[in-house]
Amino acid sequence: MEGMAMDQDLTGKAHTDLARLKKGGMDLQVFAVFCDETYGPGRAFSFANAQIDSLEAVAKRNPDKLQVVYSPEQMQAAIKAGRIAALTGVEGGHMLEEKLENVNHFYQRGVRYLTLTWNNSTTWASSAADEVKGNGRKGLTDFGRQIVQRMNQVGMIVDLSHVGEKTFYDVLQTSTKPVLVSHSCAAALCPHSRNLTDDQLKALAKNGGVVHLNFFSEFLDSTYNQRVKSFIGAHQNDIKALEEKGITGPALRAALYRQFPKETATLNPPISVLIDHIDHVVKVAGIDHVGLGSDYDGISSAPTGLEDVSTYPLITKALLERAYKKKDIEKILGGNFLRIWKANSVGTTVASK
Repeated sequence: MEGMAMDQDLTGKAHTDLARLKKGGMDLQVFAVFCDETYGPGRAFSFANAQIDSLEAVAKRNPDKLQVVYSPEQMQAAIKAGRIAALTGVEGGHMLEEKLENVNHFYQRGVRYLTLTWNNSTTWASSAADEVKGNGRKGLTDFGRQIVQRMNQVGMIVDLSHVGEKTFYDVLQTSTKPVLVSHSCAAALCPHSRNLTDDQLKALAKNGGVVHLNFFSEFLDSTYNQRVKSFIGAHQNDIKALEEKGITGPALRAALYRQFPKETATLNPPISVLIDHIDHVVKVAGIDHVGLGSDYDGISSAPTGLEDVSTYPLITKALLERAYKKKDIEKILGGNFLRIWKANSVGTTVASK
């Protein structure tokens, strides 16, 4: 989070810090390099590099706790040494600033996946948000295909979270490597443009790719927004009182939630809803094609109990209660991601079993 250092205790301020990553049993943490569409040409690329600099600085200050890694082999060595392995992915193709050579640049800086769009489309790939609204052209352009091909060549995983359905299928026709969907859920359980339909899940499985499930309540539970709307409507006077104190924006929602903890505790879905999404993906695509992509510090609400990165053991517990086998849980908790990372790194195509 901006203005915060994750080697400090950020409990109550952010979802993530080094101590809570360790408590949650995290061996590898993928850090998203992110800026929105307001960072235009001349700003997005440099800001992305500054964020990578920041992660490297944290690792340098904490050499016994965190290690930036560039390969599966380095990851294994870091874990063996008792350090958390850190990997970077760029979330938004606009940070390439229309330059094919910046794919190579980011790869050399350690970036191992690129999310082709954020909610904003690029000139060469359409986002889910824009495709649903009917804003402009859909799918990949010829330059977009060149981006995907270059990523395949250098060993960078193509990430299809946030992209539109036309872009999704265009990429699957173009990529020779298994793809990633880093933080999306199942549309059959929660209809949302950010989630994957069953047809997309089946196509992803054929490609050998993996969808990592987002913990955001809105993507997991279609009734969540109505509960929030009812809560907000019942507390208009309290909202006005906070606004009179100068509290606005996201801080206002956070302050309101703190003021009524018993009520807000009932807004979020239970962990079982997340496990339902895992069950669905396993049923449709198979156990080799699902993982966890929390989007911590990018979301405002997660299932009850999953308040931060220290809570991952609760997911393991819930999976055991659903009779998942140890080897399958290991795939969900990172084994599937490791498989596609290796497949992209060594230049091989992994087909679904």
